[in-house]
Amino acid sequence: MTTYSEAVFGNIGWGEFMVLLVAALVILGPERLPGAVGWVTKTMRQVRDYASGASQQLKDELGPEFDDLRKPLADLNELRGMSPRAVITKHLLDGDDSILTGNFDGTPPKNGSTPAEKPLTAGERPPVDPDAT
Repeated sequence: MTTYSEAVFGNIGWGEFMVLLVAALVILGPERLPGAVGWVTKTMRQVRDYASGASQQLKDELGPEFDDLRKPLADLNELRGMSPRAVITKHLLDGDDSILTGNFDGTPPKNGSTPAEKPLTAGERPPVDPDAT
């Protein structure tokens, strides 16, 4: 869940915020800083109102088709939090991860891992797959 400070300032931490505040104080001076802060807050409020008004207007004009537009965007937002392997498994392989795990017979792997291969002994050459070369 996004907090209010994250929504307003993004990923700016308190340290960066203090540096910006000191820079603004040096650049603008103490007499113009309160007016600049007031202008910035008023402008941010107007931008937020315009954005919410535009969103509401879009909902009103598109009606039920607005939900059809939001679904792909929600799917993309869901993909942002997934690992690349999960994305491939879910969307490209339709949930079948046997090609990634090597488990083609359908039995669940032991301990949630792929079947282990026997390690090569000293001086042993790895097997060659003529179809792969």
